[in-house]
Amino acid sequence: MTDAEKLLWSKMRGKQLNGLQFYRQKIIGNYIADFYCGKTRLVIEIDGGKHYSAEGKEKDRLRDEYMARAGISVLRLSDRGVLKSLESVLEKLWSGL
Repeated sequence: MTDAEKLLWSKMRGKQLNGLQFYRQKIIGNYIADFYCGKTRLVIEIDGGKHYSAEGKEKDRLRDEYMARAGISVLRLSDRGVLKSLESVLEKLWSGL
């Protein structure tokens, strides 16, 4: 896990976020989601630099389409945003769940 994933996971594990169970590195089809909540059918992805290249954007688009077809929502967060503004990220997650 990246530093941003470790930091966010430390605030999510053990049902700390709205009492919801999240799993990390959850296999969904041919993909591995950073975090997944089955009850809300939500994937949370922490995106680093490679996700902002043309190739990375295309891979993410295909992945997001796959998740949408499976009835799963995807929330993408930047790794920098998590590291620099964790409280804002948690508030966003808290209000969205």
